Amino acid sequence: MPSSYTGLGVQLMNTGEKSGTWGTLTNTNWNIIEQISGGFTQQAVTDGADTDLSVNDGTTGATLAHRVLEFTGSLSASRNVTIPLDVQTFYIIKNSCDDSVVFKYVSGSGNSVTFAAGATKIVYATANHATNPDLDAVSVGDVTLTGTQTLTNKTLTSPKIGTSILDTNGLELMKITATGSAENEFTMAAGASGAGPTLSSTGSSDTNIDINVTPAGTGNVNLSADAVQIGDNNANATLTTQGTGDLILNTNNGSSSGDITLLDGANGNIEFTNNGTGVVKFNDAAYFPEADLTFDATQDWDVQASPVAKVTLDDNVTFDAPSNPTTGQFISILCIQDGTGSRTIAWDGVFEFASDEAPTATTTADKGDLFSFRYNGAKWLCVGTTLALTLS
Repeated sequence: MPSSYTGLGVQLMNTGEKSGTWGTLTNTNWNIIEQISGGFTQQAVTDGADTDLSVNDGTTGATLAHRVLEFTGSLSASRNVTIPLDVQTFYIIKNSCDDSVVFKYVSGSGNSVTFAAGATKIVYATANHATNPDLDAVSVGDVTLTGTQTLTNKTLTSPKIGTSILDTNGLELMKITATGSAENEFTMAAGASGAGPTLSSTGSSDTNIDINVTPAGTGNVNLSADAVQIGDNNANATLTTQGTGDLILNTNNGSSSGDITLLDGANGNIEFTNNGTGVVKFNDAAYFPEADLTFDATQDWDVQASPVAKVTLDDNVTFDAPSNPTTGQFISILCIQDGTGSRTIAWDGVFEFASDEAPTATTTADKGDLFSFRYNGAKWLCVGTTLALTLS
């Protein structure tokens, strides 16, 4: 009976066969087994057709009788490399071609393994039956010092990342800067159904930690939202500037808008500056709360803090020049006689009445006189007087 051969070409000699050649044939078999155990060879892949690999029985050097294979060649498209149906082993294969290579059995409907350009995989060749021989693979070398690999379904626990994260084009997406003795960090959390994701500093070691967003140079922070909410857990919300800058509110980056400006500094104004012929419009009541002045025989009146005021007269009174006036400002004062009445009212010379004559105040107990003035920068010009008002 003649010799038989394994799928990888090892000769199996029958009893009494090969007289005088057993030493040579055994050495050849050992050489084949050594190749199968750990040999390396390169295989050129044909462009434009399948590359069919075969085994020469009883002969060393066959590509498939090596453990480690490297595919080489310049390809114009993905190409197939096929193996015989009786090969059952595993290979470490690297694809050094410039396009993908599909490693498969020569026939049958079983699995094949696709190697992207540069990929390295361990391939299990399991020809379990002729119609459905399988090839399965596990990738090796996914993480190297200099290679570019794609990690899928991997969990990284507390990884250390260098100075940047790159996008899929290899361009810088995010820079990462180390801080000595860092304690405070971002916490990112996904949102459940109906809830937005969260970026916070709540996981920091310290308490009451800010989140700082710093654009380059004069760049802006742009929030692409229809509404921006501020405030925390029903607390009062404050929108403020850092340093000594004014706070300016406008639309359209200020190119066609009016401004509301809160001036920084002691005694700073709040200014409304309309665009063109625009006006300041109040859709609901706008008013000055009425201040109740403490009576003083030489009556003090801060018209910046209390432009609308009242005072109950429990003696004769002379109004001093108001403090903190502003040119163009309107003010009013309601003077109320106490339960005794007969209290007289006199005015500092800064108050100007028609014909330089102040009206005579009502002296009836509990009645009120209302005086209104406009400041021209030098005088408080009386613009209205209503006397003897019943107040209740």
